[in-house]
Amino acid sequence: MEIARFIFWTAMKGLGLAFLGLLAVKAVGAMRSAARGPEGGRTAILRGFLYAVIAALVVLSARNIGYDIAAEIYARASSNDLAEGKTGRAYANALRAVEMRPGVLRYWRALALAKLGLRQFHSLVQDVPAFQALSGGALAEEDGYCMAVGYYFQARYDMVTPLTQDMIRQNPMYAAPYVLQGYAYTAQKRFAEAERTFVEVLRLFPTQASAVEGLAHLYFVGGNKAGALDILEQTKKFPFPPESRLRFEALKALYAQ
Repeated sequence: MEIARFIFWTAMKGLGLAFLGLLAVKAVGAMRSAARGPEGGRTAILRGFLYAVIAALVVLSARNIGYDIAAEIYARASSNDLAEGKTGRAYANALRAVEMRPGVLRYWRALALAKLGLRQFHSLVQDVPAFQALSGGALAEEDGYCMAVGYYFQARYDMVTPLTQDMIRQNPMYAAPYVLQGYAYTAQKRFAEAERTFVEVLRLFPTQASAVEGLAHLYFVGGNKAGALDILEQTKKFPFPPESRLRFEALKALYAQ
């Protein structure tokens, strides 16, 4: 949908530029005067000046459209690079897109994903003002979560929970903020709040594997080894995928030591 919209509006800009250029040239051409002498000379000079202005405007407008196209190509390349695991190239391409068109939010999002992949968390959260400015003040859900992850891996847990709480208020059926918030509370040793968060998300999504692991980890680091093992044992009642079950068994072996 985004690429179709981009192609449509870029084509409209190109057609509009061509149409206005032709109209301007026709209007200037209509200034031909049959007058001779000084008056005819002044008209010719004026027409020449106007043609030069039109040419300059056309060139500048075409350059602007060219920047739009180039920025979109860089952004698309960044997305493809990230999918192929070429994180460094993804970052370089996204950065070029942002430099060319800093007012386009989706280019900043491509750059943020590349920074996450490169673990450039400090640089990532420094972009929060740009995201807020382009979003009208409040971060969109996907942007808020991205920044919350950046704060979490910087151990700035006091910055994580306001973002996750806001996301939970806006969309209670989005599991990821609950899990991240639970881990942030656990890192702060706010065990009661962490437990409430994990229990709440598991009440909504009983097969949320990350929440199960988070709750088991919370009990374990809080000194309740039996509780951690019990949580993992209870997963047998639910249809978790095989890879999650392998992870649970590994954790049970670790906690049982």
